[in-house]
Amino acid sequence: MRPFRIDVPDAVLDDLRARLNAARLLDDSPNRPPSGMSAPYLRDLVQSWAAFDWREREAWLNGHPQFLADVGDATVHFVHRRARQGDAPALLIMHGWPHLFTLQLDYADLLPDFHVVVVSLPGFAYSTPYATGRITESRLAETMHRLMTEVLGYERYLTYGEDVSANVNDLIAARYPHAVAGIIVTHAHFPTPEERRALVLPDERAFFDRLAATHHTDGAYGHVQATRPDTLAVALNDSPSGLIAWLVEKLVEWSDTPPGEPSAIERRISRERLLTEATVYWVTQTVASSFRPYYEGADTPGPIPPVTVPAAVFIQRHEGDYPESIARSYYRDLRTFERLEAGGHFAVGEVPDAMAERTRRFARELGLL
Repeated sequence: MRPFRIDVPDAVLDDLRARLNAARLLDDSPNRPPSGMSAPYLRDLVQSWAAFDWREREAWLNGHPQFLADVGDATVHFVHRRARQGDAPALLIMHGWPHLFTLQLDYADLLPDFHVVVVSLPGFAYSTPYATGRITESRLAETMHRLMTEVLGYERYLTYGEDVSANVNDLIAARYPHAVAGIIVTHAHFPTPEERRALVLPDERAFFDRLAATHHTDGAYGHVQATRPDTLAVALNDSPSGLIAWLVEKLVEWSDTPPGEPSAIERRISRERLLTEATVYWVTQTVASSFRPYYEGADTPGPIPPVTVPAAVFIQRHEGDYPESIARSYYRDLRTFERLEAGGHFAVGEVPDAMAERTRRFARELGLL
C-alpha cells in the first residue's frame, strides 16, 4: 500500500479548456424523445467546465487520504480515513456507473466515527483494470474483500454498494459472512429472470413489469455500452462536451429530481460535484474501461446466494415500488426496511446526511458504536 495524490498536469487542463472553448454544440432536435439532457443545459455546463477551478477541487480531494494497493493483478485506488477511536467500525463504500468515488466523499465525511474506505472499482478513475481476464461481479467482490482484510487488516466490516456494485455488495455479504458485520443496501437484490417468472404476489409482478415496460428506452445507454463500447468510448474520450452530456444525462434521469428539468440535478448534486466527476473521467481516460462491467460483468450462472448477515435496506426513490417481500426473502436477517423520503439512484451522493444518519443508526443497533 502506498500513498497517492491527484496531480493533473497543466498541459492536460489547458487541452481540456481549449476543447471546451472550441465545442461544436447542437440545438435540440425537433420532436426528440424525453431526455435528461437539453441543449441549453449542456451549453451552460460546457461553459462552466471551461472556467472550472480544478486546482481548488483537486486540493479538496487531496485533503482525503488516498492510497494505491496491488490486489491480485489490479492496482486499486481508495480513500482510507481512519476514525480517532481504534475500535470504530469499518465501512466499505463502493460506487457504480457513471458516478465515481468523488461523489461519495460527502457521505464519508459525515462519518468521522467510522473507518471509511471509499474505493475506485478496477477500471474506474485511478484504479487500473485487471491485467488479465474480465471485470466480473465475482472478481470485484473478491478484490474488495481482499482490500478490506488482507491489505487494510479489518477482521470485520460493513459494506455498501450501488448500481454496478449492488450485486457486488450482495456477493461480499453472501460469500464472506464471517467478515461482514452488516450490509447497507439502497439497490435491493433483484431475482434472476428465472426467479422472477415464479413471482406470484401482485406488487412483485407489477414492479418488474414496470421496469420491463421502460427498458427499451431507459436501458438504451446500457445496451450501447454492452454491445458497442469502444465505438462510443472513442467519441467520449475525444470530446469533453460529449463526455459530460453522456454522464450528466444519466445522473439527471436517475436522481430524485423533477423530470423535464435537467438543471434540477443541482438540487441534489451540485455543479461543482458534476464537473468533478467529468474531470476525473477526462484526465484518467477511463470511460472505456468503465463500460467493461456492462459486457463482462455478469458471471454468476445462477442465483446469488442469500445474505444471512444483518441487513439494512433503504429503498431509494428511483425504485420506490420495490416489493418488501423480495427483500425479506433474500436478506434473511433484515433489521430495517425503509423507503427513503428523498434520494434517488445515487442515494449517498444525493442525500448524504440522511444516509449517514441511517448508517450510524444501523451500526448502533449492531453494537458497533
